[in-house]
Amino acid sequence: MDLLKRHDSGGVAHLEMNAPERLNALSDEMLAALQAQIDALMEDRETRVVVISGAGKAFCAGHDLKQMQQGRQSEDAGRAYFADLFERCSRVMTGLRNLPQPVIAQAHGIATAAGCQLVASCDMAVAARGTRFGVNGVNIGLFCSTPMVALSRNVPRKQAFEMLTTGRFLDAEEARSVGLVNRVVPQDSLADETAELAATVAGKLSAAVRIGKRAFYEQAEMGLDAAYAHTGAVMVENMLMRDTEEGISAFLEKRKPDWSDGSV
Repeated sequence: MDLLKRHDSGGVAHLEMNAPERLNALSDEMLAALQAQIDALMEDRETRVVVISGAGKAFCAGHDLKQMQQGRQSEDAGRAYFADLFERCSRVMTGLRNLPQPVIAQAHGIATAAGCQLVASCDMAVAARGTRFGVNGVNIGLFCSTPMVALSRNVPRKQAFEMLTTGRFLDAEEARSVGLVNRVVPQDSLADETAELAATVAGKLSAAVRIGKRAFYEQAEMGLDAAYAHTGAVMVENMLMRDTEEGISAFLEKRKPDWSDGSV
């Protein structure tokens, strides 16, 4: 059984975490499978959008606690194992942000701790009604410090801090209201709604979306003047693309653009 299933259609790569009996926990093996796909997608010029989902009744329940306990054979061994684990997990999370393709989380059931971090690390998220989101490690004495990084870059500080210190879950509607997810849809239309969003993005000029994603995150960490200078330079390069010239001409001539990269 594939731990991480992938199927491609219409420029969209769909990655499905496939360990439903463990609530798609981010085990060592699952992190390795995700990292392998991230590495492959980084060089993939055909894929325009990535969707991440989970099989079974949950999106992702975070780290595999049983496996973590097994790694704690002694203090020294545990320190080395945990340091390596959190470094590998962080590499997966930052890898999603660094992918040239937009990444959409398709969440249902629960997304807890590192599972919530996974949602927050995606560029967009669609959630089924009834989905619950939490960074609830504090309930077992483990503050969700690494999930906090992604969470606090999605959710206002006071809401994020309350979640982290109380272990309180957000329902899907509240998650949307604070900016953790983009859309909340009925469970039975979750896959279709996510696929529609992915197809819409995949239909745009791929080169423009790729440079736009990179610039989006780069400018967010700059001061105002630096951000305008940087994005102005990005727009200059974008305007000089032949496909962009074709897109503007098509708009003015009221026709569909004939883009060389196959976008529609």
